[in-house]
This record gives sequence, structure tokens and C-alpha cells, in this order.
Amino acid sequence: MSGPDKPKVIGEEWSDERVKSFLDLSPWDKNLNPDHFVLTRAYESMRAGDFERFIAFFVGAGRDLNAEDERGETILDRVSQHGRSGDYAQALEKAGAKQKATAGN
Repeated sequence: MSGPDKPKVIGEEWSDERVKSFLDLSPWDKNLNPDHFVLTRAYESMRAGDFERFIAFFVGAGRDLNAEDERGETILDRVSQHGRSGDYAQALEKAGAKQKATAGN
């Protein structure tokens, strides 16, 4: 059987424990940067407010907000490409994330 073990619930409040649990995720591919992987999963899974709380826990754990993926992009680079992700980008910038300047952009 594939798929999530719990159905998606819209508007559900996430506890601090649930938000922090993303810190324990590990990439399936050992070549992936673990910090970038965790940030990506949190961004894809959380509402903006929960993501902002997660970022505080992430930074508090000494993790790297500017970790890069295999293409040299940070999570802020990715988030900034999405039109409706302003709140996510703002949370990242507030916490000290940097967007990489790339040639040709």
C-alpha cells in the first residue's frame, strides 16, 4: 500500500513537537545536503506560520539556512521562484537566509 498513513487535514494546528519532528528527517540519497533536504520538506509540508516556527527551531539546532542543493541553490532561491511564497521567503530572510546571486538572472 502506498500513500500517507493519515489523510490530509486542512487547517489543522501543528504542535511544536510535530514541527520539530522535521529536524529528524534524513535524505534517502546520501549525496543530498541534509539541511537543504529538511528545509525543502518543511517548506513543502507546512503552512507559512508553521514554517516560520520551524525555522526558529532549525536555526536553534545550529543547522545551515544557506545549505545548497545539487544545483547550488539555497531554499530561499527556490522559495523566491514561487509567486505565492512571500511569507515563506520573508521568514527565511528574517532568520538570516541568503539568496545566491546567479549569473544570467
